[in-house]
Amino acid sequence: MSRKETEWTPDIRIGTLVRDASPDYMRQILPQGFESFSLTFWQSCEGVDFKKLAREVEDVLGDSGAVVSSLCIFGNPLESEELDKQTLKGLRRCIDNAHHFGCDIVGGFTGRIRGKRIDESMKAFKRIWAPLAQRAADRGVRIAFENCDMGGTWQTGDWNIAHNPTAWEMMFDAVPSDNLGLEWEPCHQMVSLIDPMPQLREWAHKVFHVHGKDASIHWDVVRKYGVHSSMHGDVALPGRIEAVPPFAYHRTPGFGDSNWTDIISTLRQAGFRGSIDIEGWHDPVMNGDLEMTGQVRALQYLKACRGDYVPNPV
Repeated sequence: MSRKETEWTPDIRIGTLVRDASPDYMRQILPQGFESFSLTFWQSCEGVDFKKLAREVEDVLGDSGAVVSSLCIFGNPLESEELDKQTLKGLRRCIDNAHHFGCDIVGGFTGRIRGKRIDESMKAFKRIWAPLAQRAADRGVRIAFENCDMGGTWQTGDWNIAHNPTAWEMMFDAVPSDNLGLEWEPCHQMVSLIDPMPQLREWAHKVFHVHGKDASIHWDVVRKYGVHSSMHGDVALPGRIEAVPPFAYHRTPGFGDSNWTDIISTLRQAGFRGSIDIEGWHDPVMNGDLEMTGQVRALQYLKACRGDYVPNPV
């Protein structure tokens, strides 16, 4: 038997995000044991030769068994500035080229009308995403919206409306396509003080891709200062001897508050088959020289939460 015939194919792969879809970066970290890679672009993929990139990625992956889980472009396709137009064009290109990478998921933000309420963005959401959903369905592609608020609220924001369960209901009612879903992670819900587990149990049927990112909530800070301190470092206040500490930190899995065994169990109960791709570069401790140390520890932790397959006796 060949290696591929004797190896177990994981029902849930553990991988990582790759900025700018860099094959060189993938080549360097592949020996660490990552099983999937989410290839990401920021706002634009102008000038990218997807067929050439796919060949380079295939060469890197070789017979490792690792796969490309998704193509993602993060921007605001609902607006009309030049980079917004490039994001929309990039979404079409990712949808059209996903098959070259052997994947069927395209991820990103929904976009929103800048400075407007979420409900005021729904008309534009339907206008842009209904044809994109059909384009994707025609090519066997699923679209997964990340649940990051990007500093926005219900009232205002610049990037994304898909960070609130009420918004999800409105989105999927406006465009009721089976191939529209979520690129979910607990972190973005936790920093809004949402309990992620009841939410995941309710919405797991719409989760197509998972970002491996966690959070730590400092409840003592919440009780003293509420949620109006900071999530981006200590805030020095005039006349105060001590700075106000953040109430929440984004963390790499294994360093935050979530129980990923519970998350994976809930995903499995819902029939999820796909990838949890670690979203690094956010942890306030495991960063800089410790970035890959943190990511590899997260890889090991998430694999332990998933479990390694052992065949039943016959």
